[in-house]
Amino acid sequence: MGEADKSSWILYLGTFPPRECGIATFTKDLTTAADIRFSPLIKSKIVAMNKDSTNIYNYPEDVLFQINDSDIQEYIDTAKNINRINRIKLINIQHEFGIFGGEYGSYLIAFLEVIEKPVVITFHSVLPSPDDKLKRVVQALADKSKCIIVMAKIGEDILRNDYGIKTDIKVIPHGIPKVSFVNSKKEKAKLGYSGKIMLSSFGMVNSGKGYEYVIDALPRVVEKFPNLMYLIVGETHPVVRKNEGEQYRNFIEKKVKDLGLQKNVKFYNKYVTLKEIVQYLQATDIFICSNKNPNQVTSGTLAYAAGAGRAIVSTPFLHAKELITQDRGILVEFNNTESFANAIIKILSDPKLKGSMEKNAYANTRNMTWNNVALAYNKIFNKYGALSDKYGANIPKIKLTHLARLTDDFGVIQFADNIEPNLSSGYTLDDNARAMIVCCMHYNSFKDRTKINLIRKYLNCIQHVQDDTGRFHNFVDYNRKVNMENWSEDPHGRAMWALGLLIGTEDIPGEIKKDAENSFKESLKIIDCIKSPRAVAYIIMGLFFYNKQSYSDDNIKKIRELTDHLVSLYKDCSSDEWKWFEEYLTYSNSKLPEAMFYSYLATKDEKYLDIAKESVNFLSSITFEGGVFAPIGHKGWYFKNGKKAYFDQQPVDTASMVQTLTIAYKVTGEKNYLNDAITAFHWFLGKNSLNQVVYDESTGGCHDGVGEFTVNLNQGAESTIAYLLARLDLAETTNESKTSPKLS
Repeated sequence: MGEADKSSWILYLGTFPPRECGIATFTKDLTTAADIRFSPLIKSKIVAMNKDSTNIYNYPEDVLFQINDSDIQEYIDTAKNINRINRIKLINIQHEFGIFGGEYGSYLIAFLEVIEKPVVITFHSVLPSPDDKLKRVVQALADKSKCIIVMAKIGEDILRNDYGIKTDIKVIPHGIPKVSFVNSKKEKAKLGYSGKIMLSSFGMVNSGKGYEYVIDALPRVVEKFPNLMYLIVGETHPVVRKNEGEQYRNFIEKKVKDLGLQKNVKFYNKYVTLKEIVQYLQATDIFICSNKNPNQVTSGTLAYAAGAGRAIVSTPFLHAKELITQDRGILVEFNNTESFANAIIKILSDPKLKGSMEKNAYANTRNMTWNNVALAYNKIFNKYGALSDKYGANIPKIKLTHLARLTDDFGVIQFADNIEPNLSSGYTLDDNARAMIVCCMHYNSFKDRTKINLIRKYLNCIQHVQDDTGRFHNFVDYNRKVNMENWSEDPHGRAMWALGLLIGTEDIPGEIKKDAENSFKESLKIIDCIKSPRAVAYIIMGLFFYNKQSYSDDNIKKIRELTDHLVSLYKDCSSDEWKWFEEYLTYSNSKLPEAMFYSYLATKDEKYLDIAKESVNFLSSITFEGGVFAPIGHKGWYFKNGKKAYFDQQPVDTASMVQTLTIAYKVTGEKNYLNDAITAFHWFLGKNSLNQVVYDESTGGCHDGVGEFTVNLNQGAESTIAYLLARLDLAETTNESKTSPKLS
């Protein structure tokens, strides 16, 4: 393979598709997520483990080497070949004892004795109370590794206490696909099971699954819920089939017949695809995990079910005890039919309990989605593999699908329940003004005529809330009734920013510009009474863009008057330690220095530029910590001589900072501003306090904030629009778009 590009390689050693194996599926999912996020800067390559020399697989080209598990010389030769490839920076071994040759997979030690690259090993099984031979093998693997990854905290405890491991150990959960939280009814209909109560289990079938105890429990359950259907999805494990044939499957199928449950239990004897797994899980009412091994420390099937937001009944093996708390499911006794029956009946008899379990399971597994797991792995790889710590190898394509989902014939709905518009929340001027800015930016960059209709729609909404005095009101209910009470300056200013940008955008149809200009001129009537710093900042920006279309000395005069108000605030509040316009930092803080940059562009007044740079540098010193952007938290803000609140962090604040830093870069040419803008943008992509992705690439929406422990799952208008503002601004600044709007 050629080395024309400069990418670094992570080499994953384990089983790999088309071999049918849980480790193979895991390795494929992890490398796919990593490549989506980090390629071409960092690329995934594979060493595939084969089951003795009789098995041959048609591997993809990213599989660089193959090792016959029973040939110790191949381990050694492969390690020598890997040492010769400079681009391989680190090896991640996906470890399961059964996929390597020798007692307890000891042939792998020969590989590690020769390899000269740093090694991170992921233990999919951690066995407590080891015998001396097992203990020595695991200790040898640990001694040759820079870091060990386990998927549950109990795994780390066992390695420390039972094996005496001193190597660095990190806990990264088993990855799960990113799926929407949905009601099971729709998916049942697709599978032909409408009206059924669905239980399901999936995975490769073997006697360790314990399905017989679930089947024995069903007569009691079916008596109470005769429309119940239990699906057992998955083929017999290839190793089991080779050694034992279909003995276990025949046993449980006979049990179904003996109990007269043929109408209530169905077997899907197939190695299922990810798409099929997700579909069956989304059709499921209760997921059953009946594994018989109490020491099982990792279960991908259990993780997938929790990640799909399903209520779970499980035996209390190690991973289940950690993942399935009482608010997400019920742990039952091993090999106890009555315990299974009682748990299933309890959940099915209480829809409120079932719904609560589903929501809790879904909410508490968002850190386990593959994109978040790939981020966590990459953080470890950066530490031990001398990789580039540069974020941004892949920035998602610009996608307005969720904005369109939230928009009806009047405007953009304010809130969402997960991804579905919450119609009762109505509309806000703030959201519709920002949405119009998004569409103007998109049109300006890409000349997509379909955005004209959206611009017209958001403009109509803005005009709908303007009264006879020129004031814009913020809240509108779903029946289009405007709340005329408690008028606020900031939404008025945002509307003027949006209108000014629309008027200043080239090639917008004349009738739309005319309507916008009429509203803009009406809104100017009251600007003398507006004193809110952010409202003033928005109006300055609106006037700047309006002046591009309709230049006048009067516009420049208004910009100066408004800017001088901000200057006076700055002089009153700032000191050597506190270079700011107020005695506190709250929301959308960066819009104040951003407006100062635009004022400088309009007037060329150097004092505006000096304050712009001083204030944005001060804000950056507070919000960038260790190369990570951490905006001011909305739970407490940051008051002068006080302490910064870290949570909840809001997308709107991050988007504001991106926009401010890019205009700082354009005005000054100082590259550090652009670098900081890119760093701030990657807050959306996981470079944040939680190391979790906030932007949902599958929907085009953005989660509603970063809390102390998790992201807010809802994808409302403000957050989604904030992401798009930042994304479009970055596209324009880095010349991604087809055209670049002029600043002056």
